[in-house]
Amino acid sequence: MDQIMNFFNAINGVLWHDMVLYCLLAVGVLFTLWSGIGQYKAITHGVAVIRGKYDRKDDPGAINHFQALSTALSATVGLGNIAGVAIAISVGGPGAVFWMWVTGFVGMALKMTEVTQAMLFRNTDDPDNPHGGAMWVCKKGFSKIHPALAPLGAVVGGIFCLTLIVSCVTGGNMFQAWNVADLGFTYFSIPQVVTGIVMAIAVGIVIIGGIKRIGDVAGKVVPFMCGLYILAGLYVILTNLGQVPSLFGLIFQEAFKPSQAAGAFLGGAAGFGFLKGMQRALFSNEAGQGSAPIAHSAAKTDEPVREGVVAGLEPFVDTICVCTITALVILLSGTWNRNPALVWADGQPPAITQVVDAQGNPTASWQVAPAQVKVRDANEASRQMKAGTNVFLVVKAGKNSVTGGDHFQVTGQLEGNEAAGWTAKFSPLDTEAKPEITADGAYFGFKGATLTAKAYDRVLPGLGLWVVPATAFLFAFSTMISWSYYGSRGLCTSSAPSRS
Repeated sequence: MDQIMNFFNAINGVLWHDMVLYCLLAVGVLFTLWSGIGQYKAITHGVAVIRGKYDRKDDPGAINHFQALSTALSATVGLGNIAGVAIAISVGGPGAVFWMWVTGFVGMALKMTEVTQAMLFRNTDDPDNPHGGAMWVCKKGFSKIHPALAPLGAVVGGIFCLTLIVSCVTGGNMFQAWNVADLGFTYFSIPQVVTGIVMAIAVGIVIIGGIKRIGDVAGKVVPFMCGLYILAGLYVILTNLGQVPSLFGLIFQEAFKPSQAAGAFLGGAAGFGFLKGMQRALFSNEAGQGSAPIAHSAAKTDEPVREGVVAGLEPFVDTICVCTITALVILLSGTWNRNPALVWADGQPPAITQVVDAQGNPTASWQVAPAQVKVRDANEASRQMKAGTNVFLVVKAGKNSVTGGDHFQVTGQLEGNEAAGWTAKFSPLDTEAKPEITADGAYFGFKGATLTAKAYDRVLPGLGLWVVPATAFLFAFSTMISWSYYGSRGLCTSSAPSRS
């Protein structure tokens, strides 16, 4: 399993390289200018299209505009909106939110362009199973430029299919199932494998029915899950309305000014927040990935641009609306820079010693001694005090090459029980300078969606317990069915491009 994970991590390291993000952002700006700020058309004309104003039964395609949008949204509105945003803020700070907005705005132009292209080159030979996407754009588009370029188009299309399958396995399925399983274990002690089996069965039942069943299910699930999540988020925002103006000021300020370490937040350079904001936004709304055109290619229409403006709504709904709700909840609750929920039982921080090698020579690794801990924040510790719960320390130890700051996380786990007491055991930390513990206790290592759930619980205890796991399951389920369809299209096209 470790080898498989290392393989996918290596590929993702290439697919999500910083230069890829810069190129996507630059192309998004180009298409924004080229289309005369076409985002306006997406919000106005696109809404009219999904309302059915231009629907015609005899148009080529299998599903209507609203179902196509819902199918694509079911892939984009996933745990990237809940877990990804939490990760971006927890490591990139409030400034990451601003860059998410920027990326979402230019992403609208990217989506409009890539979907319009896909509609121009889609295959409708089978009226009940139309298909298209970047692989068809490459295959047919290169040969249209010049017949001699047809082999190159086939190669580029094949590379896209490979990256599509990797994304299907990792971000489209593994990331979704992992987050839901973590939530289920954290809140309800459900074994992660049980959650995985249930989700696999549920997804399989839907995708066996093909694009028509996927579109029908997405058309019902997506509006409900988005509405439920947005309503819960609006409750949190309205109950803290007085803080919202200053919070927006903080977001704009932190976007251009290096963030300072505070509580659980490690701090970092402004550029780090910029990258994290872009990564999370592009991961969430999939602008420029070439995946959404696969769903839109099944839409009933004879006007390619019409489906393009519908697709432009996706980053608006996904990033500007849903991701912003998550970001505001996390920032308003203070979860991102929270204080330690666990304190040292004896009042003294654990000792830190330098690790030596077999010959007794000092290494660049440091070991934090196991420490007995007790609960300080009972609300945050609710359902967390069990063996295996992730915890971490924040230490100051020279320059952090990842964040650009000078703080690090030392990860660990809880051991013990209520009767015998709780002990936090930590993993070694590799750094040249001796770490210095900066807080009077340890933090719970909330991951992604769990961090968002705890943010809701901070405002109204129990809100995160029920709303976030329920919506997270629906978000993950809907994303997995759409990405499974994308993956199947990639497999079919790469194995038999002339017949798929």
